[in-house]
Amino acid sequence: MRRVERAEDLEDALRAAMREADSAFGDPTMFLEQAVLRPRHIEVQILADATGETVHLFERDCSVQRRHQKVVEIAPAPNLDPAIRDAMHAHAIAFARSIGYVNAGTVEFLLDTDGPRAGQHVSSR
Repeated sequence: MRRVERAEDLEDALRAAMREADSAFGDPTMFLEQAVLRPRHIEVQILADATGETVHLFERDCSVQRRHQKVVEIAPAPNLDPAIRDAMHAHAIAFARSIGYVNAGTVEFLLDTDGPRAGQHVSSR
């Protein structure tokens, strides 16, 4: 994984990463994404049943981490704009319904300073 700060450095960094991937895994395929520099890790808990009924159980902020392991989870997520909170709840429910999800789970989001940047994944419970 490499972070590239300037557009003119991208080509060299990509070539180097592709060589490493090919050497280590036999596949030079790369996935590029925009860096989120000051992320917040917000999870929305959901419950979904076989009839398609899906509800959210609000959100928690899991941004305090050490070595990519959550240290503290704060619920509800503090200092979260109500419009962003509502949108995240709605997106979590819509996503679960769109894939026919049945179970308890969390839909995880990365937030940048200007709002949701990306949905990370769903963890079943």
